[in-house]
Amino acid sequence: MTRGKDELTRLGKCLSFGNGKTPMLDDAGPYPVYGSNGVIGHSIAFNQESSIILGRVGAYCGSVNYEAGKYWSTDNTIVVNATKENDTLFFQYLLRSYPLNSLAGGSAQPLINHKTISRIQAWVPPLATQRKIAAILTAYDDLIEINKRRIDVLEKMAEEIYREWFVRMRFPGYQNTKITKGVPEGWERKKFGEFCMLKRGYDLPNDLLEEGPYPVVASTSVKAFHKHYKVEPPVITTGRSGSLGDVLMTHTRAWPLNTALYVRNFFGNSPFLVFYTLKNMGLEKFDSGAGVPTLNRNHVSGIPMVVPERSLQQRFDGIVAPIHQQVETLRQENTNLTKTRDLLLPRLISGKLSVADLDIQFPPSMREDGKGQGGGDAPS
Repeated sequence: MTRGKDELTRLGKCLSFGNGKTPMLDDAGPYPVYGSNGVIGHSIAFNQESSIILGRVGAYCGSVNYEAGKYWSTDNTIVVNATKENDTLFFQYLLRSYPLNSLAGGSAQPLINHKTISRIQAWVPPLATQRKIAAILTAYDDLIEINKRRIDVLEKMAEEIYREWFVRMRFPGYQNTKITKGVPEGWERKKFGEFCMLKRGYDLPNDLLEEGPYPVVASTSVKAFHKHYKVEPPVITTGRSGSLGDVLMTHTRAWPLNTALYVRNFFGNSPFLVFYTLKNMGLEKFDSGAGVPTLNRNHVSGIPMVVPERSLQQRFDGIVAPIHQQVETLRQENTNLTKTRDLLLPRLISGKLSVADLDIQFPPSMREDGKGQGGGDAPS
């Protein structure tokens, strides 16, 4: 459905705009600090509440975030609120559906401003319809956020089991295990290079990247998905160049990039034990680069360590493997939720998918204290 110009409204009639300020960062602070790419830290003070945050300048110019609570907005952001007659959450989704970065000006680096956004014309339905659309999309985002919190709890649980058994040495039966020169009976003193073998990842120029099912793993995250893979699962990677210290475990075939190191050989050891050992080594301390942070695998391979006996490793696997399976299930659920939300987003925001006759159940996040309800009362 194509709408005529008489059905479109300039966003400047529906929204108010403000600027952020230089942040007061404090890790102990309760309030998130938003930069152009999302949360960049915390603060003991706040300067905004319940509003949309747009990336104003730089590589993340045009990014869209929403914070329901109190927060600090930096000078790299534009703060957006809906007028009393409109719903802020609805406009968050409207702005997310619009390619704001394509409007960026600036000769040195991308930049958007209030006027640019104010001139955007869009379909703006009545407040009741806005709230229905926001409720549908928020329900998806709430489920995604709940799953993220569950994933965080599960990951911390698994790592705490590792630390209890292999760092604090309170593994099952430790009270009755003979200790000789600090080594439990059945364990072996080895160098890290005998525990597992690290190898540099593989080159993959952007022009050779072909869309496919296999994750391309960079130094800190999955960069893209490729038609081909290099390594069978589980794929354990850590940063080699640029960013050091993050350790990732991928349970599918993958392509580790040349900015990462991956575990080429586990030498019969538990991949889960190798993963958590790497996570707890503080690999960022082994930076050997003069300019760009660099991890030399040869510097790590000579580190002395004590390797648990295989039966204990297997017992550890039996506990943490189901936890990792739960995490993978939740991640896949979030992937599906995100795809469905993103398919609905343009159709709902444009009005192509009508909500007029739908009886919408508002999610809890839209009913508590009127969050996301513009200036009006929260629906019941």
